Amino acid sequence: MYDDLPFASRLKTHQRSWVARLNSRETLVTMVQAVNGSIEPEQIGQAVVERVAALIPAHCWAIVAIDEQEQLAMLCETGLSPEFGPALYAAAEFVMRHEELLVSGDARKDSRLATPGPAAVLALPLRGREHTIAVLVGLDRGVSTQMPAVGAPLERALRALLAPAAYALDTALLLKRTEALSVTDDLTRLYNARYLNTALRRETRLATRNSRPLSLLFIDLDGFKSINDSHGHLAGSRALVEAGAVIRGSARETDIVARFGGDEFALILPDTGSPGARAVAERIRERIARHSFLAGDGLDIHLTASVGVATLPDVAIAADELVQAADAAMYRVKDRGKNGIQVAVSDR
Repeated sequence: MYDDLPFASRLKTHQRSWVARLNSRETLVTMVQAVNGSIEPEQIGQAVVERVAALIPAHCWAIVAIDEQEQLAMLCETGLSPEFGPALYAAAEFVMRHEELLVSGDARKDSRLATPGPAAVLALPLRGREHTIAVLVGLDRGVSTQMPAVGAPLERALRALLAPAAYALDTALLLKRTEALSVTDDLTRLYNARYLNTALRRETRLATRNSRPLSLLFIDLDGFKSINDSHGHLAGSRALVEAGAVIRGSARETDIVARFGGDEFALILPDTGSPGARAVAERIRERIARHSFLAGDGLDIHLTASVGVATLPDVAIAADELVQAADAAMYRVKDRGKNGIQVAVSDR
C-alpha cells in the first residue's frame, strides 16, 4: 500500500489512476451517502478520512477543525502517530490561514511549516458555506527533497469529492455549536438551568436503575450583592465568571457544573454518596473563600459560599425532591450565618 517510494514519487506515479478513481460516480455517491449518514461532526469527519485514505494511500489522514474556543483541534484521524503531530498542526494552521492547497516533500525543510516533524504533506481546505471550516491533512513518512506535484486534475477531483463532505460537516458543526449555546450560560459558559434540569432527570433515572447514589450541590455566593452595589453590575458579572471558574476547577471531570441563576450554582455528582459530595462541597467552599475576586481590576474582594448537599436515595427518590432538599439545605446554612455546608437529612 505504501511501497518504498517517497510520497512525491508515488504521487507522480499514481496520480492519473487516483484522479480516475476520485472522478468516478461510484466514489462520489459513496462519499455523499457516508457524510449524510450522521449529524455528528466526528462521524462525518471519520467517514471522510477513511474514504480518502482508501483512494490516496498515506500513513495518516486527519481533519483539524476550529473548536468552541476558536482553537485548532483534532476532529478525527486514521493512522496518526506522535511524530506526525507537529507537522499536522503546522499544515492545518497554514491552510486555515491561507485557504489554499498545501503540498510539501519534507515538513522539516519547509519554511512555511517550520516544524521538526518528518513528514510529506498534502493538505486541503474544507470550505463550508461562507468560509473554511476545517482542513484535511495527509501525512506520509516518505519524505524527499522533491516537491510533490499536485496537478490541476487531481486538485479539481479532490475538491469536487470533498465539497459535499465540507457542506455536511459545516452543517453538523453549526448544529453542535447551536446546541451548545442552548444549554450554556451566556456569562459563565457553564451549563444553564435548563440543561441542569434535563441532566438531573437523566442521572436520577440512571442512578435509580443501577442502584447507585447521586448527589446534588446548591451553592450560593454570600455577600455577592455588595459587589453590584459598590462596584456596579459589570464588576458583578466579572466576579460571577471568576466564581464559575473556581467552582468548575474544584469539581471533578465527571461532575456537571451549572449556573442555576443569579449568584447560585449547582453541581450534579454521579455515583457519589453523601461523604464524597461533602468533600467536593468543602473543597469548593474553601477555594471560594481564598479567592481574590476582581484582582485584575485592582480590587481584592473576598466572598464566601453557602452550600447545600442532597443525596439520592438518602433524602429523595426523584429529581424534583433532590432539588428541593439541596435548596432547603443551602438556605439552612444562610440562616445559621452563611459560609458553611449543610447535608440534607431525611424527614421520612
